[in-house]
Amino acid sequence: MTSAKRPRARALTGALATLGLSIGMVMTTGASPASAATWPTANGSQGVSSTISVSGTKDYGMKRLYGTGDLGSGSQDEDQGPILELADGAVLKNVILGAPAADGVHCKGSCTLQNVWWEDVGEDAATFKGKSSGSVYTVSGGGAKEASDKVFQFNGAGTLNVSNFAVKNFGTFVRSCGNCSTQYKRTINLNTIEVNWKGSRLAGINTNYGDSATLRNITIIGDSGKKIVPCQKYIGNDDGDEPDSNGSGPDGTYCKYSSSDITYR
Repeated sequence: MTSAKRPRARALTGALATLGLSIGMVMTTGASPASAATWPTANGSQGVSSTISVSGTKDYGMKRLYGTGDLGSGSQDEDQGPILELADGAVLKNVILGAPAADGVHCKGSCTLQNVWWEDVGEDAATFKGKSSGSVYTVSGGGAKEASDKVFQFNGAGTLNVSNFAVKNFGTFVRSCGNCSTQYKRTINLNTIEVNWKGSRLAGINTNYGDSATLRNITIIGDSGKKIVPCQKYIGNDDGDEPDSNGSGPDGTYCKYSSSDITYR
């Protein structure tokens, strides 16, 4: 699913915007979200003209990567390549994706994204594509903003765990693919997420494929009208059509959370 396209911000290489979770805070499991921390400062920048393949563990030491050439349009083109493509089992650490960010990060199987920050999300921040029901994708720490459509696109099978993460100005935070040609049951777990207005929905799942989304320790800042939908249900398909919505809100089966799991500030 995609939303209306918008012009992309070009380069955020100067002062970074305040978002919410400091590096130290987001890397501390179980920490309570704060609301006035700053984003990390890049330790140098590197243009990327073709997708970088990552296997094993890659630590960028807080370098900023940004797209150039074929990866530098900053558009919402769904055929863009990613800046980084992670092999099954790969670990990506301590990197900032600047603008333009193309299609961000692709995980071909299980992967770990630790302290990864997106200054201006391109098509998606990260796409998870493993084909095994045992695939586990872990996002620990970091943050993303300026995502006109989705932040995390969950196309494959398995479980996605996102914790200690900050998001601001987005369409959908995590979306189980609504119309992929091959569909799977997908499990989403969100824990200790700081959400800064504005946004549309945190999790989008397909009830007909048995998806579920569990939300814990969610802090939503600046949404006085409570317009952000914590968990939106859909009836997915495998023929490319836009899926129909199927209600929203906690139900104990597909959308697993209670009012006490979400704090508004």
